[in-house]
Amino acid sequence: MADYTRDIRNIVGNRPLILVGSTIIVLNEKKEILLQHRSDTKEWGLPGGAMELGESLEQTAERELFEETGLKAIGFEFMDTLSGEELYFKYPNGDEVFNVICVYYAKNTYGELSMDGESIELKYFSLSELPSILDKRAKLIIGKHLIQRNKHRW
Repeated sequence: MADYTRDIRNIVGNRPLILVGSTIIVLNEKKEILLQHRSDTKEWGLPGGAMELGESLEQTAERELFEETGLKAIGFEFMDTLSGEELYFKYPNGDEVFNVICVYYAKNTYGELSMDGESIELKYFSLSELPSILDKRAKLIIGKHLIQRNKHRW
Protein backbone atom coordinates (compact mmCIF):
# COMPACT_ATOMS: atom_id res chain seq x y z
CA MET A 1 0.00 0.00 0.00
CA ALA A 2 1.31 3.44 -0.92
CA ASP A 3 2.36 5.84 1.85
CA TYR A 4 -0.43 8.33 1.10
CA THR A 5 -3.11 5.63 1.10
CA ARG A 6 -1.66 4.08 4.27
CA ASP A 7 -1.73 7.48 6.01
CA ILE A 8 -5.38 8.05 5.03
CA ARG A 9 -6.30 4.51 6.13
CA ASN A 10 -4.81 5.23 9.57
CA ILE A 11 -7.32 8.07 9.89
CA VAL A 12 -10.48 6.59 8.32
CA GLY A 13 -10.01 2.86 8.89
CA ASN A 14 -11.75 0.59 6.39
CA ARG A 15 -14.42 3.09 5.29
CA PRO A 16 -14.76 3.65 1.54
CA LEU A 17 -12.20 5.90 -0.12
CA ILE A 18 -12.12 7.29 -3.62
CA LEU A 19 -8.74 6.22 -4.99
CA VAL A 20 -7.35 7.54 -8.25
CA GLY A 21 -4.79 5.42 -10.01
CA SER A 22 -3.47 3.97 -13.21
CA THR A 23 -3.78 0.52 -14.73
CA ILE A 24 -1.43 -0.62 -17.46
CA ILE A 25 -2.06 -2.93 -20.39
CA VAL A 26 1.11 -4.71 -21.53
CA LEU A 27 1.03 -6.86 -24.66
CA ASN A 28 3.94 -8.96 -25.87
CA GLU A 29 4.89 -9.62 -29.50
CA LYS A 30 2.30 -12.45 -29.63
CA LYS A 31 -0.43 -9.98 -28.52
CA GLU A 32 -0.71 -11.79 -25.18
CA ILE A 33 -1.63 -9.68 -22.16
CA LEU A 34 0.49 -9.52 -19.01
CA LEU A 35 -1.41 -10.37 -15.84
CA GLN A 36 -0.36 -10.31 -12.21
CA HIS A 37 -1.48 -12.99 -9.76
CA ARG A 38 -2.02 -10.80 -6.72
CA SER A 39 -0.91 -11.89 -3.26
CA ASP A 40 -3.65 -9.93 -1.45
CA THR A 41 -6.75 -11.09 -3.34
CA LYS A 42 -5.39 -14.31 -4.91
CA GLU A 43 -6.93 -13.16 -8.21
CA TRP A 44 -5.30 -12.34 -11.52
CA GLY A 45 -5.36 -8.67 -12.49
CA LEU A 46 -3.64 -5.97 -14.45
CA PRO A 47 -0.60 -4.12 -13.12
CA GLY A 48 -1.43 -0.75 -11.61
CA GLY A 49 -2.06 1.14 -8.45
CA ALA A 50 -2.87 4.35 -6.64
CA MET A 51 -1.45 7.75 -7.42
CA GLU A 52 1.01 9.26 -4.96
CA LEU A 53 1.03 12.94 -4.00
CA GLY A 54 2.52 15.10 -6.74
CA GLU A 55 2.42 12.42 -9.44
CA SER A 56 0.73 12.69 -12.80
CA LEU A 57 -1.37 9.73 -13.87
CA GLU A 58 1.23 8.80 -16.49
CA GLN A 59 3.96 8.92 -13.83
CA THR A 60 1.80 6.64 -11.70
CA ALA A 61 1.54 4.20 -14.63
CA GLU A 62 5.30 4.30 -15.15
CA ARG A 63 6.07 3.74 -11.45
CA GLU A 64 3.50 0.99 -10.95
CA LEU A 65 4.59 -0.84 -14.10
CA PHE A 66 8.16 -0.96 -12.86
CA GLU A 67 7.32 -1.73 -9.21
CA GLU A 68 4.94 -4.56 -10.01
CA THR A 69 6.56 -6.11 -13.10
CA GLY A 70 10.16 -4.87 -13.38
CA LEU A 71 9.33 -3.55 -16.87
CA LYS A 72 9.76 -0.10 -18.33
CA ALA A 73 8.10 1.39 -21.40
CA ILE A 74 9.23 3.80 -24.09
CA GLY A 75 5.92 5.60 -23.62
CA PHE A 76 2.30 5.27 -22.56
CA GLU A 77 -0.86 5.72 -24.60
CA PHE A 78 -3.87 6.95 -22.62
CA MET A 79 -6.90 4.79 -23.36
CA ASP A 80 -9.74 5.59 -20.95
CA THR A 81 -10.86 6.76 -17.52
CA LEU A 82 -13.22 4.44 -15.67
CA SER A 83 -15.25 5.20 -12.54
CA GLY A 84 -18.59 4.47 -10.93
CA GLU A 85 -20.29 1.83 -8.84
CA GLU A 86 -18.90 -1.03 -10.90
CA LEU A 87 -15.41 -0.06 -9.71
CA TYR A 88 -16.24 -0.51 -6.03
CA PHE A 89 -13.88 -3.03 -4.43
CA LYS A 90 -13.56 -4.52 -0.97
CA TYR A 91 -10.15 -5.97 -0.13
CA PRO A 92 -9.82 -9.13 1.98
CA ASN A 93 -8.65 -6.96 4.93
CA GLY A 94 -11.93 -5.02 4.81
CA ASP A 95 -10.63 -1.84 3.12
CA GLU A 96 -13.25 -0.43 0.74
CA VAL A 97 -12.54 1.70 -2.31
CA PHE A 98 -14.29 3.30 -5.23
CA ASN A 99 -11.65 3.34 -7.95
CA VAL A 100 -11.11 6.01 -10.57
CA ILE A 101 -8.86 4.20 -13.03
CA CYS A 102 -6.94 5.72 -15.89
CA VAL A 103 -6.05 2.98 -18.34
CA TYR A 104 -2.78 3.18 -20.25
CA TYR A 105 -1.19 1.00 -22.90
CA ALA A 106 2.55 0.56 -22.33
CA LYS A 107 4.37 1.04 -25.64
CA ASN A 108 7.56 -0.89 -26.40
CA THR A 109 8.16 -2.45 -23.00
CA TYR A 110 11.59 -3.71 -22.06
CA GLY A 111 13.37 -5.26 -19.11
CA GLU A 112 13.13 -8.50 -17.16
CA LEU A 113 9.93 -9.55 -15.45
CA SER A 114 10.35 -9.39 -11.68
CA MET A 115 7.87 -9.52 -8.84
CA ASP A 116 7.44 -7.39 -5.76
CA GLY A 117 5.55 -8.49 -2.67
CA GLU A 118 2.21 -7.81 -4.35
CA SER A 119 2.61 -10.66 -6.84
CA ILE A 120 2.54 -14.44 -6.65
CA GLU A 121 3.19 -14.76 -10.38
CA LEU A 122 3.45 -12.68 -13.56
CA LYS A 123 2.39 -14.33 -16.80
CA TYR A 124 1.30 -13.49 -20.35
CA PHE A 125 -2.07 -14.91 -21.48
CA SER A 126 -3.77 -15.05 -24.86
CA LEU A 127 -7.13 -13.27 -24.84
CA SER A 128 -8.83 -16.59 -25.62
CA GLU A 129 -7.26 -18.32 -22.60
CA LEU A 130 -7.56 -15.86 -19.71
CA PRO A 131 -7.44 -17.32 -16.19
CA SER A 132 -10.78 -18.14 -14.58
CA ILE A 133 -9.95 -16.21 -11.40
CA LEU A 134 -9.73 -12.75 -12.98
CA ASP A 135 -10.66 -9.71 -10.87
CA LYS A 136 -13.75 -7.80 -11.99
CA ARG A 137 -11.82 -4.60 -12.74
CA ALA A 138 -9.48 -6.48 -15.08
CA LYS A 139 -12.46 -8.22 -16.74
CA LEU A 140 -14.07 -4.84 -17.35
CA ILE A 141 -10.92 -3.27 -18.81
CA ILE A 142 -9.94 -6.26 -20.95
CA GLY A 143 -13.49 -6.72 -22.19
CA LYS A 144 -13.97 -3.06 -23.03
CA HIS A 145 -10.60 -2.35 -24.59
CA LEU A 146 -9.29 -5.57 -26.07
CA ILE A 147 -12.11 -8.02 -26.68
CA GLN A 148 -15.28 -6.02 -27.47
CA ARG A 149 -13.49 -3.39 -29.53
CA ASN A 150 -11.05 -5.92 -30.97
CA LYS A 151 -8.24 -3.42 -30.46
CA HIS A 152 -5.27 -5.48 -31.57
CA ARG A 153 -3.53 -2.62 -33.34
CA TRP A 154 -0.56 -2.68 -30.97
